[in-house]
Amino acid sequence: MVHLGNDWDTLLAGEFQQEYYKKIRYWLKKEYAEQTVYPPMEDIFNALRYTPYHEVKAVILGQDPYHGPGQAHGLCFSVQPGVQPPPSLLNIFQELQSDLGITPPAGGTLTKWAERGVLLLNTTLTVRRGQANSHRNIGWTTFTDHVIQKLNEHERPVVFLLWGGNARSKKSLITAPQHLVLECAHPSPLSAFNGFLGCRHFSKCNAFLERNGVEPIDWDLNHD
Repeated sequence: MVHLGNDWDTLLAGEFQQEYYKKIRYWLKKEYAEQTVYPPMEDIFNALRYTPYHEVKAVILGQDPYHGPGQAHGLCFSVQPGVQPPPSLLNIFQELQSDLGITPPAGGTLTKWAERGVLLLNTTLTVRRGQANSHRNIGWTTFTDHVIQKLNEHERPVVFLLWGGNARSKKSLITAPQHLVLECAHPSPLSAFNGFLGCRHFSKCNAFLERNGVEPIDWDLNHD
């Protein structure tokens, strides 16, 4: 049984009993035993552990974890301490600086964002080493779609930042009028110049939160 240590445990208790989830669990046990899989098994649900449901102010949706050694730790776009930020994350930091004047941090660990109310959720939570999207068909999207639907039920306004085709495909799950959906191209070097750079999503997110009486997010990773 998964234990998240916060209110997600109650919200998702039924999910972990579903047949599809039991199949994911059974399949992953075999996969982790026979292959190199990221993130480490104990980090799979870090996005939910770091950001309790009642504290969620914004959601950034990623596709699946980084598939290089030592990178993924359960938060989308984030890498473990001491690991060089990948190109997509460097573009995120570039937009952050352009939008809010925040100096890019030396590292690429986004744990502080998660602790400040930014749910960093991949739509697929595991991946085989060196094989992007290798776990996309094992059932994770059923699970994460249900997480998104729970977020849609949030009484407090939440900002959903959908970057790229995979994330934008989840827009139909966000129907409650109190929420804000911001969408644009993926921050990958292949697409960032098609609308991600210059999107100003960070300032738009905070302006929306302030208008709705919610304390804005401190996006600066250079301080505690």
